[in-house]
Amino acid sequence: MALLRTEISIAAATADVWDVIGDFAAGPLRMAPGFVVGCEADGNLRVVTFADGVVVHERLVAVDDDERCVTYSVVGGSVRPDRDTARMQVVPEGSGCRFVWTHDVRPDELGPGFQAAMDRGAEVVRRTLEAAACSPTPP
Repeated sequence: MALLRTEISIAAATADVWDVIGDFAAGPLRMAPGFVVGCEADGNLRVVTFADGVVVHERLVAVDDDERCVTYSVVGGSVRPDRDTARMQVVPEGSGCRFVWTHDVRPDELGPGFQAAMDRGAEVVRRTLEAAACSPTPP
């Protein structure tokens, strides 16, 4: 099983970042617009479409507001792992926070592609949420 991990600091309030990351239904579009071009949710299932044409079907496993983490699994779509568990967590860090994204996927051959997508995606998440933190709040 490929054990993958991406971590990135985000210069934004922990609560604001968690509001986006913890939103299973709309979070992918909110955290990574342009990288994610579509997201449709129905209960604990969502279909996420990426700009490169990859479509993944994901099932919500758990949301833990106290730990600020969401756990989900890829269960179908363009990529069909034998086993998959992903976890996104927001951890306070100084005046901002740290975004920690882990992924356990089988078969191992899927690991490099998943890791590359996670690394690219995390950078988009950082830019998006830092820009939102700098935007003035409407009156």
